[in-house]
Amino acid sequence: MASRKYIKTSITATLGLVLFLLSGAIFAQDAGNYPNRPVMMIVPFAPGGASDFVARMIQQGVSEILGQQIVVDNRPGAAGMIGTEFAARAAPDGYTAFLGNVGTVSINPGVFAANMRIKPDRDLSPVTVCAETPSILISRRDFPASNVSELIAYVKANPGKVAFASPGSSTLNRLEMEVFKKDAGLDMVHVPYKGGAGPAVADVLGGHVDLMFTTMSSALQFVKDNQVKALAITTRERIADLPAVPTMYELGWKNLVTSSWQGVMVPAGTPRPIVDKLYAAIVRVLADPQIQERMRNGGAIAVSSKSPEEFKTYIDAETAKWSKVIADSGVRVD
Repeated sequence: MASRKYIKTSITATLGLVLFLLSGAIFAQDAGNYPNRPVMMIVPFAPGGASDFVARMIQQGVSEILGQQIVVDNRPGAAGMIGTEFAARAAPDGYTAFLGNVGTVSINPGVFAANMRIKPDRDLSPVTVCAETPSILISRRDFPASNVSELIAYVKANPGKVAFASPGSSTLNRLEMEVFKKDAGLDMVHVPYKGGAGPAVADVLGGHVDLMFTTMSSALQFVKDNQVKALAITTRERIADLPAVPTMYELGWKNLVTSSWQGVMVPAGTPRPIVDKLYAAIVRVLADPQIQERMRNGGAIAVSSKSPEEFKTYIDAETAKWSKVIADSGVRVD
């Protein structure tokens, strides 16, 4: 009986090894012919946001280089977790890519630890960062403060009365305000919005909420049209589009050099030759001056990683940074 059990186990193990080796050979063959059909790029947010903007900026160029169409597939919901999980569970064959960002990859695991059924650092493999979208601190036009110093003085004189908006509890923009509140010793009321930055910015425009950090791409035109006040931006140096707007860094808030980065990832286990082919195509597109200008006009900065490994190191650092902010501030889902 024991002998039969041993033989059965050995056969099972051998079959498993054969299947593993065959699958490796098939993947290697596919990598050489990759891609021979359209590639789906999952964007875990609705059309119109920063991630969707970046995906569509690189879509055509990458399609032309690879010789197959890149199909942008928006799968919004649950703070980006629906699209993230779909991408993480897809076959690791290079035909599903994921346009993640700081929120879905580095922030959600700290806020939704009990609810996430996948782990981005385990279930997704980095390819390259694609863009950085700085944040800007805006307020309604009739808000009493016109700069950061006046804002701090006003909030301290009116504790618990100033309301700040965010695109959601687990977003970078919410955490940026938590860092600012902690460092400046401010007491403000958080008003989270569903559906991304659009509804939140709309209520700042309408005067229904006082202020917020939001992505540059969501507010740049409103600032230029003088529909909101721009108090500061989160880049280290001032930007050409808004030369009169100071940076939080130059004002002394060293912890607020931040960006809502976007980057391409693939399901863990995707063969390295496929990752390398995707990497080369995306980096080539991001180096195009026309793409860089179009991104800049939309409030984003085209960037790329020196390698997938460098992107992985960057993600790990961002995850550690924002996990600490989440723990220190006690951020929970509102």
